[in-house]
Amino acid sequence: MPEIIHHQFIKSPVQQVFDAALSVELHTKSMTQTKEKAVGGVTEGLLEEGDTVTWEGVHFGVRQRLTARIVSMQAPHRFVDVMDKGVFHSFTHTHDFIEKAEGTLMVDTFVYQSPLGILGRLADRLFLEKYMTRMLKNRAVVLKNELEKDG
Repeated sequence: MPEIIHHQFIKSPVQQVFDAALSVELHTKSMTQTKEKAVGGVTEGLLEEGDTVTWEGVHFGVRQRLTARIVSMQAPHRFVDVMDKGVFHSFTHTHDFIEKAEGTLMVDTFVYQSPLGILGRLADRLFLEKYMTRMLKNRAVVLKNELEKDG
């Protein structure tokens, strides 16, 4: 199973970064390239432990839906979401927030399993892992820019 780890330093207090990462509106803003929006479950505000959200977006030219659930939360340092329903066989996305003197280190760890067995593993190597890495990085940059724009 591929594991993608991305580190992003944000000059903002840990609670603000944690809340921003749980914001449905900021998630939507960070996914403009895929036209992703919340269409089910919690569709606005901050997600909480136990919440589900269904995202709809266009990936690889195909409109897709994915439902994720927040399975654990230790505010303001960690939360974990997993896929309940969607195109992946499975995924777990762990969000860690490490308080630093000048701000917060946000660490995304995304572990997923593609569908379709060997074809899915081939897709991982050819393009999917790069695509998912780029999405995580873009999302982190949007959060950073939003949180640092007034500071």
